Amino acid sequence: MLQNLQIRNFKGWKDTELIQMAPITLFFGTNSSGKSSIGQFLMMLKQTVESPDRKAILYPGDKNSAVQMGSFQEMVFGRDIEKPIHFNYTWELAKELKFKDALSGKKYSATRIEFNGSIAVQKDHSNKLFMVHFSYALKKANQIEVTIGMEKKNGRKEEYDISCDHYRLKRNPGRVWYPPTPVRFYGFPDEVINYHKNAQFVQSLNLEHENLFKSIFYLGPLRTKTERLYSWTGVTPESVGYSGENTVSAMLAARERTISLGYKRPYHPFEQVIAVSLKNMGLIDDFKVNPISEQRQEYEVKVQTKGSKNWVDLPDVGFGVSQVLPVLVQCFYAPANSIIIMEQPEIHLHPGAQSDLADVMMDVINSKEDGKDRNIQLIIETHSEHFLKRIQRRIAEEKVSQEKISAYFAKVDQLPAKLEPLEIDLFGNIHNWPKNFFGDEMGDVTAHARAAMDKRIRQIAPQGKTKDE
Repeated sequence: MLQNLQIRNFKGWKDTELIQMAPITLFFGTNSSGKSSIGQFLMMLKQTVESPDRKAILYPGDKNSAVQMGSFQEMVFGRDIEKPIHFNYTWELAKELKFKDALSGKKYSATRIEFNGSIAVQKDHSNKLFMVHFSYALKKANQIEVTIGMEKKNGRKEEYDISCDHYRLKRNPGRVWYPPTPVRFYGFPDEVINYHKNAQFVQSLNLEHENLFKSIFYLGPLRTKTERLYSWTGVTPESVGYSGENTVSAMLAARERTISLGYKRPYHPFEQVIAVSLKNMGLIDDFKVNPISEQRQEYEVKVQTKGSKNWVDLPDVGFGVSQVLPVLVQCFYAPANSIIIMEQPEIHLHPGAQSDLADVMMDVINSKEDGKDRNIQLIIETHSEHFLKRIQRRIAEEKVSQEKISAYFAKVDQLPAKLEPLEIDLFGNIHNWPKNFFGDEMGDVTAHARAAMDKRIRQIAPQGKTKDE
């Protein structure tokens, strides 16, 4: 789970400042305020980690990727290629990292890792990206156990210095050498291990970093349209897909899984958890996924709408159901210790369902599987006032702790943009909510009353008679 994140000189952000993350982290803001680029940055790093090109510092993406960020000039703040892009984040490890110094025998362990990186473009005609530096800080109980990193030497040669604190690296005897280019934006090259007697633990750091980004899943704001028939060959998809295209396949693959929605709450089959969530949101009464026949690998999704005894195909119900279904499936389908980035999960839902969706999200972070917490983290970009108000209510009712919610507002009323943390107290009140972001409700009520009164006065004749009289 990500604990914090900071990005500098990326897109519209000169500096996001340190973003404190929680199990549910919300981003609000006007259109084109830059809030989407925070999730896009994480997805670009994920794409880079999963790219087959180990020498590519960043993989900005293509038409088949979750994000397409373009060239370095297009993604750097102010389009100023003289500026490096800096970033740092800290994450909690799912399992404690342990290793031993092969020379001294001293044992080390860490429960969280802080990573710092800086990427720049070479000042020549190649426009090649390179790592200015990167470093890891291994922490346990907020104490630094070991720090280690690489920094590019001055000059054109792709040579790096390696530094390490709280752990003494011992070189193998031989000529003077410098490590070459890092692996992608985060990895120690094999030479670091080969040229030292006790640097084997850096392989674990590379692996932990890769595991972090493999645990991130993304669902975009517009989901694919529904079909009357779905084909499934028995393959287990990694996720529902960037647009929810694998939603039905994921449900079928998860049929044997059972999930509890919280402490002392019963376990239910996966499909039933989705059905109950949709029902609690007031969208349907029931739904099921049926095979067409035993001889065909095709399935149909049948829905029972509210107050009806008839079953209809998924395309025959409201658009909101088809748009929120991938959201619900992804939230419960993702494996334990996943981080799910979602843009506008409430899209096409009526206000009441948007409020109820917030309750479902709280069920997600409290959910259990196989007797263990699933430990899901949700990073959500939303415009929904109803979603936020339900969370505020649940905080006041003590049904979700204040510490499990983190919310930010992207302000662009003056440049550079600023990401302001929302101050939510124990009673669910927000003390610094931007004025009129959700509209001027009281202003509209007052203006409506005034206009109605003026209109009524105009309809009354000077003698007290209406125009009709």
